[in-house]
Amino acid sequence: MKAKFKEYSLITFATLMVSVGVYFFKFPNHFSTGGVTGISILLAPFIPALSPGALVFIINMGLLLVGFLIFGRGFGLKTAYASTLMSVSTWALEKILPLEQPLTDEPLLELMFAVTLPAIGSALLFNVNASTGGTDVVAMILKKYTNLNIGHALFCSDVLITVSTCFVFGIKAGLYSILGLLMKSMLVDSVIENINLCKYFTIVTVKADEIIDYITHELHRGATVQDGEGAFHHEPKKVILTVLNRTQAVHLRQFARKVDPHAFIMITNSSEIIGKGFRGQ
Repeated sequence: MKAKFKEYSLITFATLMVSVGVYFFKFPNHFSTGGVTGISILLAPFIPALSPGALVFIINMGLLLVGFLIFGRGFGLKTAYASTLMSVSTWALEKILPLEQPLTDEPLLELMFAVTLPAIGSALLFNVNASTGGTDVVAMILKKYTNLNIGHALFCSDVLITVSTCFVFGIKAGLYSILGLLMKSMLVDSVIENINLCKYFTIVTVKADEIIDYITHELHRGATVQDGEGAFHHEPKKVILTVLNRTQAVHLRQFARKVDPHAFIMITNSSEIIGKGFRGQ
């Protein structure tokens, strides 16, 4: 229960971050970078009775209903929760803090926040296997019933939505939206990689026992040990393989150099570690 509470607290925080970025920076500037929010921004001028926030709510709820009808209990509860919270919070912000115009007269500054806040929020959600729904639900349906390349299909739809901004809100808003789409596509992957970034150590040493003892008892991590042999002098050595977070990596590097100044240490960045103590466990 404690782990679930922490997970859903993170989902709530990340979803509210997306909502704030969308409502305060995307909506008033007409920045459409794809997805349900982009569709809502484009449709709002043609349906004056409904605000962008209301359209987000209606579209997301409709897609969630379709998702549950098609997938049943297999539909992701975390995605359902995040999608509902995002739709409700965006709609609520329109009622509580109505905006008649952008917060500033600096569209580039607002574009940075319009892209950064939702991108960070989305990355946090993706990292716990959740999302704010919308076009992700469409992707799940397409994946089940077609052989389309889902990534390419979603990217093409985002491009089409973004380019349409030029015709609805003018070339200036359209160009900002295109720039925002490019920034978003790079930023989400970058944030996910940095969240999961670990350090993979390969240590060739003659003082393996001391280093392994430090890894297991001081850093509380596991390690794998292999027998090795020097290529020039053929002296026996040990090769230690271990993965640590960034803070632990600093301590191990300092300790290994202190215990064995002649140790050969290779440190590699990795954001995809699957196993006990890391992702998938």
